[in-house]
Formats: sequence, structure tokens, C-alpha cells
Amino acid sequence: MSALTSINTPALHGRRSAAKPVQPAKPMQPAESGAPTTTAVKQSAAVLKPTAATSPAAVGVSTQAAPGAFRRIAGKTFKVVGAGMLVLAALVFVFLAIGPRILGYQTSTMLTGSMAPLINPGDVVVTVPTPVKDIKVGDIITYHIPVEDQRVETHRITEITTTADGGVAVQTKGDANNGIDPWIATLQGQTVDKQVATIPYVGNAIRALREPIVLNILMYGAPAVLVIGMLASIWTKDPSKASSGESAAVQAASGE
Repeated sequence: MSALTSINTPALHGRRSAAKPVQPAKPMQPAESGAPTTTAVKQSAAVLKPTAATSPAAVGVSTQAAPGAFRRIAGKTFKVVGAGMLVLAALVFVFLAIGPRILGYQTSTMLTGSMAPLINPGDVVVTVPTPVKDIKVGDIITYHIPVEDQRVETHRITEITTTADGGVAVQTKGDANNGIDPWIATLQGQTVDKQVATIPYVGNAIRALREPIVLNILMYGAPAVLVIGMLASIWTKDPSKASSGESAAVQAASGE
């Protein structure tokens, strides 16, 4: 009996030890003051994350914006100036060269102030051929004076008389002059140039345009300005837009 007891007792003891359940280890709890919360982590990540305004790409765009805007303004300015010079030159050419041939009017520049304030020095006087028999006192005519160098004069008619041979003679006066002109002019031909319009200050511009230096500037300056404007328009193109357009075209071609 004692032998069995001594044999069975360790066996039972061993089975009890094996059958004893093993307690699972408790998970470690984070310290309340040590581990940061999820909200704090997100806030830290948000602070460290670069914003759109401070990102390198945004800084590069801001530094390139000013030169791009300057180039666009310069390009538009050159275009406007070049187009304006060409339009002005074309208008002057049409007015002085083509208009008189087609419409029959004549132009002359007033050099003195004898007809002020109606016609001032530098104004352009526009005249049309008018039959001599249709002129009357008070009309302003442009004619060659019968004395001295027979220069062209633009004055107002104060008196009309008929000559012995049936011609027409006129007495004239400048509006700003104190007395009448010291001659009587016999009008030659069937017509006389009668004033119909006055263009202020254009005469000064025409005389300036006839200067060699101004002609050279108009001849070579206007095309140069246009060329510079075209180059400026090319410079003002946005490379990013061009590259995006090319990439889109490549993607479309590859998709087909």
C-alpha cells in the first residue's frame, strides 16, 4: 500500500501541475502622461506639413509671376505702339497723297497768323475747286498774290469786281490784319480754291513728318516695334501651359 501510494502520489501531482491553466499576460497600459493622443499626433503632422503658400512650388510660381507680367505688359505696349505708328502713317499717306487724287480737294499749311483765330499757324486748310462765278464776298480762298514772289495766300474776300476783259478781280483781307491787302488779284482760270475745312495742328505734324530723321524713324522704327512686339508675345507664353498641352496631345495619341 505504501509502495503504491509513493508511486501514485507524484503522478497525481504531476497531472495537477500540467492541468493548471496558464494565466494570460496582461497587456501593458500606456502611461496617462506619456503617450500622445491621436488628435495631438494629427495636429503635429498638420503643423509639420508644408502649406500651399509655403511649398517650394508656390514660392517658385510667385517669383516667376512678376517677370511674366512685365513681359506681357511690354509685349502689349509694343504691339499698340507699332500698330498706332502704322495706322498714323497710313492715314497721313491717304490724306495727303490719295485723297486729293480721288476726291479732288487740296491741302495747304497756314504759315502765318493773318487769319487767326479761325486759322492759326500750323493748321491745315482744306480747299475744293469752286467756279469763279460762284464765289461771293466773305468766302475764304487760296490763291497766288499778284505781287512780289506770287506766294500762295489764304485770305477772306472783301470785294469782287469785274475787269474790262470780263474777268473777276478780288480784294482780300486777313481776319487778324488791320487793313486790306495792298493788291487786287485777278483770278485766273475757271475755278478758284475755296476753303471748306480747317484741321488744327496737323500742318505742324506734316512738316515734322517731312523731316529726314522722322521719315527714317517711321520707315524703320515701326517695323522694328512690330518685330519686338511679336518676340515679346512669344516670350510671354506660359511654358507650363505649353508642356501640359503637349502632354495631353501625347496621351491622346497613345490612347488611340
